Amino acid sequence: MTLKKFNVGIIGYGWASGAHIAAINASAHAQVTAICSSRALDSVELSARHGGKITCYEQLDRMLADKSLHVVAICSYPQDHARQAMAAARAGKHLIIEKPLALNWEECLAVQKAVKEAGVRTCVCFECRFSSQFLTIKAVIDRGLLGKIHYGEVDYYHGIGPWYGQFRWNTRKEAGGSSLLSAGCHALDALLLCMGEEVESVSSYSTNSANPDFARYEYPTTSVTILKFRDGRVGKVASVIDCLQPYYFHVHLVGSEGSLLDNKFHSIQLGGLNQAAWSELSMKLLDSGDVSDHPYQTQFDSFFAALDAGREMPLTSLAHALRTHQVIFAADDSAKRGCVASLTPGKG
Repeated sequence: MTLKKFNVGIIGYGWASGAHIAAINASAHAQVTAICSSRALDSVELSARHGGKITCYEQLDRMLADKSLHVVAICSYPQDHARQAMAAARAGKHLIIEKPLALNWEECLAVQKAVKEAGVRTCVCFECRFSSQFLTIKAVIDRGLLGKIHYGEVDYYHGIGPWYGQFRWNTRKEAGGSSLLSAGCHALDALLLCMGEEVESVSSYSTNSANPDFARYEYPTTSVTILKFRDGRVGKVASVIDCLQPYYFHVHLVGSEGSLLDNKFHSIQLGGLNQAAWSELSMKLLDSGDVSDHPYQTQFDSFFAALDAGREMPLTSLAHALRTHQVIFAADDSAKRGCVASLTPGKG
């Protein structure tokens, strides 16, 4: 492997890490040179499998002591993310963190504090912001073709049952957290990308499927959340991980100059359009929950370019992710207590 500028260490060697390693090694800027796993791994075998020289560790502190490492990518179980992110930040490593950042808001703030004190940069894996679909949607919005969006809904439908690899840990409250935190967070994050992050309050409701395949879940597998933004606009996010249907990432945005529905749009800004029909956008839709199909390559290239320039990550920095997580935890609290949850301005 050609020597590149940034050496990356991976924490965890499972499904997500495989996608991370492929995307990092395909970047012109970085290469994976270390992997830490609770399982005993063979450095020679992994070096041959992924290319380049990879050193394997079983103790995180030993990998973090490697002064040649510049970046650490956290691909472990969700309940370990916060602790490992803080340790890596304190070791002076820049961070790529798989979602969620943590399983509660207090741990999110602890990660924020550690990152600020260490002065390291971060990239959080809300990679859907870098998908062809949402880069195109954001361009349509930024060009004013929809005008001011006053209502938006982004919904996540993905049956995460026994047939799916994530199921074995996702069912546990201590690992999955909630339907919204474990999976539907991508939809909520996408809504905030489209409508802005200034959320005033949320009202959320949750329920379970009667299908026995989903009986092992320790938390409600379907939730719907209504968001009120500080300027009065409203949005909705459904997170449904107990559906028996093909994967579907639903998007509907309604604005003062037009609307967008999945890969279709209409705008009165374009006078020649047929008023009775949608126009189609040529873009790849988010149509799979498989991490190997996620846009990590585009996201990581952007992160390494930001590191090289000494600036913050665009679109998916820790600051962006904290605002999304604050809304998630407020929504879960609303569903649990059966009341509207308000968000404190400026936190995160």
